[in-house]
Amino acid sequence: MKTLLETSSQKAVGLFVGLLLFAVGIVSSIVFGVADISWRTIWDSYVRFDGSQEHLIIQTARMPRALIAAAAGASLAVAGSLMQGITRNQLASPSLFGINAGAAFFIVTGSAFFGVSGLSAFATLAFVGAAFTATLVYTLGSIGNDGLTPLKVTLAGAALTAFFSSLSLGVLLTSGQTFDQVLYWFVGSVAGRDLNIFTAAAPYIGIALVGAFLLARHMNVLTLGEDVAVGLGQKTIYIKLAAGVIIVLLAGGSVSMAGPIAFVGIIVPHLMRYLVGLDYRWVIPYCAVYGAILLLAADVGSRYISFPKEVPVGIMTAVIGVPFFVFIARRGGRS
Repeated sequence: MKTLLETSSQKAVGLFVGLLLFAVGIVSSIVFGVADISWRTIWDSYVRFDGSQEHLIIQTARMPRALIAAAAGASLAVAGSLMQGITRNQLASPSLFGINAGAAFFIVTGSAFFGVSGLSAFATLAFVGAAFTATLVYTLGSIGNDGLTPLKVTLAGAALTAFFSSLSLGVLLTSGQTFDQVLYWFVGSVAGRDLNIFTAAAPYIGIALVGAFLLARHMNVLTLGEDVAVGLGQKTIYIKLAAGVIIVLLAGGSVSMAGPIAFVGIIVPHLMRYLVGLDYRWVIPYCAVYGAILLLAADVGSRYISFPKEVPVGIMTAVIGVPFFVFIARRGGRS
C-alpha cells in the first residue's frame, strides 16, 4: 500500500506535528468563541486566578469542553480503526455499527423510565449499552454457515443503528422532561459540559487507549486474515475479545461525555492509513492524536457557523462525514 509517509523517521515527524497541532487545538478551543479570550488570560487564570468572569469561563467551561472534545475524538477514531481491523470492513465505526446508538438508547431509557441521573450513572449506562449493542451486532453478523462477514456485520450494524435511534427518539417524544434534558446531548455536543463529566469517563478511556497501543502488534497479524493469523499461532478469539472490550470502553466513554457523535471513526482511520499505512503500531497513535484534532477543529468551527449561536459538533462531523462515507462506499463497491 502506497503511503504518504514511508520511513519511520517521517512517521515520527508526522506524529510530532500532530502533537503540536493538538496543543494548538486545545488552546484555540479555549480562546475562540462568543467571548474571545487572549492567550495571556489563559495563563493568568492558572497562575494568578482572581475569580473574574474570564477566568471562570476558562476553568469551568472552555477547558472542560476542550478536554472532552479531544478525548471523544481520540476515542472514536481509535475505536473505528480497531473495528475496521477485526471485521475487515472499511465502513466499520461505532456510529454506523449501532454502538453509539445503543449507548444513547440506554441513557435515554434510564433517564426517562427509571429516573437515572448523575454523571457516573450515565457513564455506566453508556458502557452497558455499548457492550450490549456490540455483542448483538457481532452475534447477528455471525449467523450462518459462513460466519462473520463484512457484509452481514454491516447490515446488522445499520439495522441496529436505525432501531435504537428510532426507539430513543420515541422515548424522547413521550417524555417531555427527558426531551428537554438530553435532546441537545443526543445530537452530539461538547458544549455546556463541566470537568466532572471528563473525570468520570477519563479513566476508562485512558485504560482503553493504553490497551489499544498494546494490542497494535497483534492487530497487524489479525489483519493478514483469520487463517494466516491462526497459522502463525495467534489466538484470534482472545485478540478479538480484547479489541471488543477496548471498543466498548472507548465508544461508551465518548457517548457518556459528548453524546453519539458520528463519522469520526470512519474519517480519521482512513486518512491515517493513507499517511502511515496498515501498521497498527503507527495507526493507533496517529488516530488518537488526529482524531482529537478533528473534533477540536469541528467544535471551534461549530461556534461560527451561525454566530453568535452554536451548532452542535455532531452536526459538523455529519456534514464532513457524509460525503466522505459516500466516497469510501463507492470506492469499496468498485474494488
